[in-house]
Amino acid sequence: MNESIYKYFDVGIVSFMAYPSIIKGDSDDLVSTIRKIAVDDYFSAIELTWIKDDQKRKQVADMIRSSHLKPCYGAQPRLLTTGMNPNDLEEAKRQAAEQTLLEAIDEAEELGCGGIAFLSGKWEEKTKDQAYDQLMKTTLNLCAYAKKKNMLVELEVFDYDIAKKALIGPASYAAKFAADVREQTDNFGLLIDLSHIPMTYETNEYVVRTLRPYLTHFHIGNTVVSSPEDEGYGDEHQRFGFPNSSNDVNQVLDFLRVLKNEGFFKEENPYVLSFEVKPWQAEDPELVIANAKRVLNRAWALL
Repeated sequence: MNESIYKYFDVGIVSFMAYPSIIKGDSDDLVSTIRKIAVDDYFSAIELTWIKDDQKRKQVADMIRSSHLKPCYGAQPRLLTTGMNPNDLEEAKRQAAEQTLLEAIDEAEELGCGGIAFLSGKWEEKTKDQAYDQLMKTTLNLCAYAKKKNMLVELEVFDYDIAKKALIGPASYAAKFAADVREQTDNFGLLIDLSHIPMTYETNEYVVRTLRPYLTHFHIGNTVVSSPEDEGYGDEHQRFGFPNSSNDVNQVLDFLRVLKNEGFFKEENPYVLSFEVKPWQAEDPELVIANAKRVLNRAWALL
């Protein structure tokens, strides 16, 4: 593409994946870590998560306003680091998961975010329908609360049998769920991640076309799924080019082509397109981020 990517997307980064030390919301280096991203003008968006200290949260909110970044809020760590499940069959446990997500909406509002993203919990085949109903209950309650604040609720689509083993799920099932939610509220969308598509045995084109009416947010990253014996197998979001991994320049290029063909290049209201990459073991986060920038730059140049 001869035109700048920033004409069509807010390019972001999932801060708590790139810098795993901040994922639990209580690290000493949280503010300084967010600042590294805020001063990097490659990024026009940033994805934050919970910040447990009120003063640090205020510092980050001030920093985001000063830097003109578009903030987004990923509530996934509130579930993944605690084991909470928004489709838990035990009602008290489902309500606990809902409560932390309601708190996430309040925190997202403090940080200037337009909504939150979360994920479904684990499931078992024999109780899949009951889990679906529980997730629907949680999601509609979140949407009702968020709507009072003019905010959006997004559900991220994950794998169903490799790593997260989430209820939502392959694209067809995600589309069914999104359609059922949208029948009752309009402030709901789906978030898809390039790194999850190989994990659901689908193609970029199939996922985007199937979920097209509901897509509101995009991630790009990498995964290793060729063999359970391979290093880093599963949902680890390794750098592009990692041994035996699924995604690199050509796959990012294909993803961008599909988004373009399906009408997601929105000049007047750009979607967020964020890197979700994570250092493997002792890798340097800033090198992994530089890797991701080079891959996106090359893919965009080839588009």
